[in-house]
Amino acid sequence: MHSLTDVLKKTLFFFDAMTVEEISPYVHRYMLRDYDLEQVTEKVSLCLQQHPCFFSDEQARWLLNLEGNRENDQFYNMLLSKQQPISLKEMQKVSGKKKKKKAVAEEASLISDGRFIQLNNGHWGLTEWEVENSNYSLKQLMIKGLKMHPTGLSSHQLYEVVKCWGTVNENDVKQILLKFPYFERIGDGVWCYDPQSHLAYENILKRFLSAMERQRKRWHRDRQRWQNQVSAMQRQLQEVSIAHREAAAALAARVEDVGYNDQLLTQLAEKDLLLSLRKKEIYRYKEHLDKTEAKAESILHQCRLWVGRAREQEEETARLQNNLSKTQANLESMFSKLQQYKEKDRENKAKIVELKDAHATRVAELQTEIVELKQKLERVKELNGNGEKKLREEVNLLGNDLKGALEGNEDLRKSLRMAHQELNRAKDEYKRLEIRMRNPFVRLLIKIISIFDRRASQTL
Repeated sequence: MHSLTDVLKKTLFFFDAMTVEEISPYVHRYMLRDYDLEQVTEKVSLCLQQHPCFFSDEQARWLLNLEGNRENDQFYNMLLSKQQPISLKEMQKVSGKKKKKKAVAEEASLISDGRFIQLNNGHWGLTEWEVENSNYSLKQLMIKGLKMHPTGLSSHQLYEVVKCWGTVNENDVKQILLKFPYFERIGDGVWCYDPQSHLAYENILKRFLSAMERQRKRWHRDRQRWQNQVSAMQRQLQEVSIAHREAAAALAARVEDVGYNDQLLTQLAEKDLLLSLRKKEIYRYKEHLDKTEAKAESILHQCRLWVGRAREQEEETARLQNNLSKTQANLESMFSKLQQYKEKDRENKAKIVELKDAHATRVAELQTEIVELKQKLERVKELNGNGEKKLREEVNLLGNDLKGALEGNEDLRKSLRMAHQELNRAKDEYKRLEIRMRNPFVRLLIKIISIFDRRASQTL
């Protein structure tokens, strides 16, 4: 592709909608590699705002306008018919246009049209032609697949979707889902993509990498400082070795002087006049040797001090490396704990939903039991009222029979008297029964019998 605009067209055509922070890494991979990521983000934002073929939604995501300009429809139809890139000169030969100003205007309109991209050889092609899937990693293809299905996909379904864009392995898909925290499991084996978590993860990763970069620079500075110190110590060691050689030369000279002194001593017997001069020279040589030995001892002491300092610096370097490894291990453990806390939160939410469902079912069961008990109470009250009505009707029937007997013929007076007597006896019996009926146990027994009689009659 020819320019940054064409890279943005191709990326937004493949990924539908992305923020500036999400587009910048893709652009940085293909071009502007001499710039850092912040400079690439600024240039991408400026390019998206300058060209009308890009527009943003309410969530600050940028999209590609594929409707294009109506003036370029002829060129679009020509590319569709040929199915290969062509240059503006070929298009002008076909359409019969030869004006240079018109060609420049057409090129500017094609740049602002989201349907066309310009290749490195100057030819123009369609954005919708086959995307180079090899330019995108497996993680990016998985993000596109999950964006196409916001309700979520299982790992096997996601593998089937990504397999259409290139050769992948299902185990690699599962490992990437488990590796990055912005791939969230929302159900039994169902995964979805969280762009906010992705942005937070990228920010944390940037801060971590910047901290590591600062640590690396600090380590390089310390390393350079230690190297300078080592080189200085090596120079000092060279000076010490030179001093040692000088001391050895002095010792050799001393041996020679001793031999010479012996020779002089043999000559003392013959040359008494030169004795005082030779003695002075010998004393001078001895003082020179003493000074040389003292200098050698001081140089050796300095060498021992420098060696001790070098060992202390090596121990300090080892301690710093150990602290760095511990810091990296702590960061990895913090990421794993964050994943565990998220999983516990999801399990607690599922348990709360189950408890709410169980409580709602229990309340419904209790309400149905209350309604059934109320219905049973109403039935019992209704049965008691019907029993009382029947007893009253029987008493009324007995009173009517008694009146008819009193109003009978004279022939029946005797029987009436006897009936009166029977009635009196019946009244007495009734009173006795009434007295007995006043007993609460008897009343309870009668009610129980009447209830059993009604049920028996209902069953019949």
